[in-house]
Amino acid sequence: MKIIVDAFGGDNAPLEIIRGCADAVKGLGVDIVLTGREQEIRRVAQENGISLERMEICDAPDVITMEDSAGDIMKAKSDCSMALGLRLLAQGKGDAFVSGGNSGALVVGATLIVKRIKGVRRIAFAPIMPKNKGCFMLIDSGANVDCKPEMLQQFGIMGSIYMEKVMGIKRPRVALANIGVEDHKGGELQHSSFALLKNSGLNFVGNIEARDIPDDAGDVIVADGFTGNVILKLYEGVALMLMGKLKDIFTHSVKNKLAAAVVLGDIKALKQNFDYNEYGGAPLMGCSKPVFKTHGSAKAKTVYNALRLTKAYVEGNVVDEIASSIARYGADEK
Repeated sequence: MKIIVDAFGGDNAPLEIIRGCADAVKGLGVDIVLTGREQEIRRVAQENGISLERMEICDAPDVITMEDSAGDIMKAKSDCSMALGLRLLAQGKGDAFVSGGNSGALVVGATLIVKRIKGVRRIAFAPIMPKNKGCFMLIDSGANVDCKPEMLQQFGIMGSIYMEKVMGIKRPRVALANIGVEDHKGGELQHSSFALLKNSGLNFVGNIEARDIPDDAGDVIVADGFTGNVILKLYEGVALMLMGKLKDIFTHSVKNKLAAAVVLGDIKALKQNFDYNEYGGAPLMGCSKPVFKTHGSAKAKTVYNALRLTKAYVEGNVVDEIASSIARYGADEK
């Protein structure tokens, strides 16, 4: 399997990207295509003793930054490392693409260069996040601020397929983010989306309130991009705050430090459970070929996990499964 990686996508590029890719070559057995400034990639690798074995480099002179507008990937920054990677994917030069760069540009580039699966209305961000038992997918988490009910229905279909094929969850429970659990709750978007999801053939468990999301109330949480992004950012912020408070408690005094030593293993397990690095980032659901967005602050471990999930994304034949489901449902509707 060959995975194309944007070597200059993210705050810690290219060093941490290269390190993560080198680890993936060894640990996952994948081949890598790095896009970006070739001379700098080779210099950084040499200075840090990183092997570039089984890594091809495709030179791209430019980088799209977080300050650039999303549309620049098709215009002023069309020669950037992200754009080149997406073009290589569209041309069949790799099986998937991974980037930690500008999220808006990645959505625009994926939509216009790689294209959507036939019948899919919008590409969606779908991060995998921790919960009380295991993990869940939040779809959409920001790519589509304004949504139609049919889009949320497709988010549920795509998320369910990914969680089953990649994360190994049988019959994933699909829930609709809402302001109450009763069927009549929410606005027009939620009412119409509820009816479509209920009749979609998915394992739809109904509406879910935000407070119940961490407590294993669903495996796929469906939301419009505005609502999903608010949930995502609050979820991350609360987790960081709680872990920080826990650290303050255990370092407050000698007595507390001794107590921390007794439960150190449990504390590490808890921290790992809430560590976003374990999940790598978010697949872009709805692309005609696998595209994965890793965290902008990704270190080597995060990049490795993103590549691990991307490999499973390809091996799970997720794109074809989504295409088949969308086509089948469309035929049923007719």
